[in-house]
Amino acid sequence: MTKIDIVSGFLGAGKTTLIKKLIAEAYSGEKLVLIENEFGEIGIDGGFLKDAGIQITEMNSGCICCSLVGDFGAALKKVLDQFHPDRILIEPSGVGKLSDVIRAVQGVQQDAPLELNSFVTVVDATKCKLYMKNFGEFFNNQVESAGAIILSRTQKLSQDKLEACVAMLREHNPKAPIITTPWDQLSGSQIRQTMEKDQDLAAELLQELKDSHEHDHEHEHHHHDGECGCGHHHEGEEHDHEHEHCHDHEHHHEHEHCHDHEHEHEHEHHHEHHHEHGEACTCGCHDHEHHHDHDHHGHHHADEVFTSWGVETPHQYEKDELETILKELSEGNTYGTVLRAKGMLPTSEGTWLYFDLTPGEYEIREGSPDYTGRLCVIGADLREDALREAFHLA
Repeated sequence: MTKIDIVSGFLGAGKTTLIKKLIAEAYSGEKLVLIENEFGEIGIDGGFLKDAGIQITEMNSGCICCSLVGDFGAALKKVLDQFHPDRILIEPSGVGKLSDVIRAVQGVQQDAPLELNSFVTVVDATKCKLYMKNFGEFFNNQVESAGAIILSRTQKLSQDKLEACVAMLREHNPKAPIITTPWDQLSGSQIRQTMEKDQDLAAELLQELKDSHEHDHEHEHHHHDGECGCGHHHEGEEHDHEHEHCHDHEHHHEHEHCHDHEHEHEHEHHHEHHHEHGEACTCGCHDHEHHHDHDHHGHHHADEVFTSWGVETPHQYEKDELETILKELSEGNTYGTVLRAKGMLPTSEGTWLYFDLTPGEYEIREGSPDYTGRLCVIGADLREDALREAFHLA
């Protein structure tokens, strides 16, 4: 099965630079074909691609997204038959509608061994407002149809203008992850994971809650009334053992997986929702309902409904500011019943703060850059407005 990835964006947005980075850092070892749609723009340097073992198929006959959809389908089948690639990267014309390119690929997908893997839009953050105003129909279509939005040149914007750019894009696409971190701070693999929406904080936290419950249940079964297999009585030690296990598990999980799981959006939708183009939603961003056990000791019952609230944001935080937020989040019920929270947030110094919270305690550490700031809170009866205000997102 050949994977299809579409990288759209206006002229000069940085598609070529992005594709080079992905080829060098994310797709090494794959048999890859690049289909360029030359429409008044300079293509990727052929020498670079040949050195990387990449086959180029250029389409110079016009825009693939309009009158030549049929020809595009024939060309795509020819590439499949001739090269049998692991992956095909399609770089449409800068003035094309992404929705039409997706539709063209789906037309071929019906009778060819290919999978529409990702469809992203590269946006020059410094021109976001200008393009939205002057090229609304084409620009907005690329934004609205994108499975992920990749901002370029964000390092040239002030924090206020970057957040304003993200807010404008969110009005047209509330679902897609938006990469706001400068590309030189991210690996090609991180960008690829974001393009493929292969990260999900909410799913990770819910799994941790499930694992914790299963451990508690097993622990109670084997150590009922304080007796263990050795025949000794361990009165009062069960809680300590449970706490130690949870701490070790979550510390490991933080270091191993924290930066590899996906974004949380600022929009609301149920986790069973299906995206446009028939793609199942995996973002885990809001209103997850999961049933767990929960008794008066804090364990989870099947009649308990958990919800998740999450956002992605380029907003910057200071460590003492985050300490204050997490202290209140972990100790009281101002925000509802908070069971778990996790996040990775940028600071004004260019560093990143990772946090992990359970009832009564939290941990903050420095971590590597993520594609944008993101956080997730899992609990019951969560007060989302209060959470947004606490994290200065209101």
